[in-house]
Order: sequence, then C-alpha cells, then structure tokens
Amino acid sequence: MDNKVENHQQHQRQSAWNLRNIILIALIAIFCGIIFWGAGFLYTALTVALTPIGMAPAANDLLMGLWTMAGPLAGFVIRTYGSAFLGEFLGAAVEVFLGGQWGAGAFISGLVQGFGSELGFALTGYKHYDWIGLNASIFTTVVITFAWDIYKNGYGHFALPMIIGLFVIRYISTFVFGGLLTKAIVKLLNRSNAYNL
Repeated sequence: MDNKVENHQQHQRQSAWNLRNIILIALIAIFCGIIFWGAGFLYTALTVALTPIGMAPAANDLLMGLWTMAGPLAGFVIRTYGSAFLGEFLGAAVEVFLGGQWGAGAFISGLVQGFGSELGFALTGYKHYDWIGLNASIFTTVVITFAWDIYKNGYGHFALPMIIGLFVIRYISTFVFGGLLTKAIVKLLNRSNAYNL
C-alpha cells in the first residue's frame, strides 16, 4: 500500500523529458490524430443535420472537446513543460498527414488549441496534476479557441444568445472529453501500471 501511495505521489510531481515521455507523447499524438481525422466526417454529418434548424455552427462546438483532448491528456499524463502543447500540435500534424479535410490549416488549429491547453497548466505553475490543473487547462482551452473562432470564423457576427450558447456547448464538450475522459484514461493507466513500464 505504501509503495502505491509513493508511486502516486511521485507521479503527481513534475516529470522530466526523457525517452519514455517522448514515446508517450508520440503515442498520444497518433491516437488523438486518428480521432481528429475521424471527427471531420462527424463534423460534416452534424453540420448537415443542424443546418435546417439554423444551428450549423454548433457542430464545431459540439466536437471541440474531441479536437482538443490531446492537450489535456498529454499534459496530465506526461506532466512536464510543453507536453500539453506538443500533444495537441502533434495530434493535429497526424490529422494533416492522414489527409484531414482542413488540410494544412489544422496546423494552425493545433497551435491555437495547444497554446490554450498549455496555458492552463502554466497558470497553476505546473504543480497541479489534479482537477485544479485539468480544469484550468479546460477553461483556457475553451477561452483561447473561442476567441480564435470569433476572429477567424466570424462568431462575432452572431447574436449574443447564439454566442453564449456556442460557448456553453464548447465548454461542456471540452469538459467531457478533455476532463472526464482524460481522468478515465489516466485511471486506466494507473491501474495497468503503465507508468512503471
């Protein structure tokens, strides 16, 4: 029991860049990049389904949690400076190389989303690899990506109730995929003893 507690406490602290962490971030990027690529097809279907009721923009926000999950996951698993940014950016790179529908534009999305995710862990001083750090990363990811969509994708032209609705949808999506799913994956990794491999 003491060893398990000690291992958990050691993993709560900041880790260093090493070969194991580089391999982990590559695996997370490949795994999430495939999900990003597949989400493109889901985005198209959702856009078509939501267009008749005037909610086509919500397709982007419904799926934002999927598209930004690599950052919180990498940051929470690897627990070192830059890991959230790299996880998200490299995941976007995998999506590009798989032929995602946004082409090289996904690199820019990866930069914005990666910065948003990394910022949350940075604001906690890279000391909170718990719900505090994870929620900070979720919050900054939502704010940064939403600000980008206001600038880049014309969200600023929507009526205020629509803007608020899209923000809430995006927050819920990011919380589910970047928060709840990340915690579930980390719990599985802890149970499988993967950190000690």
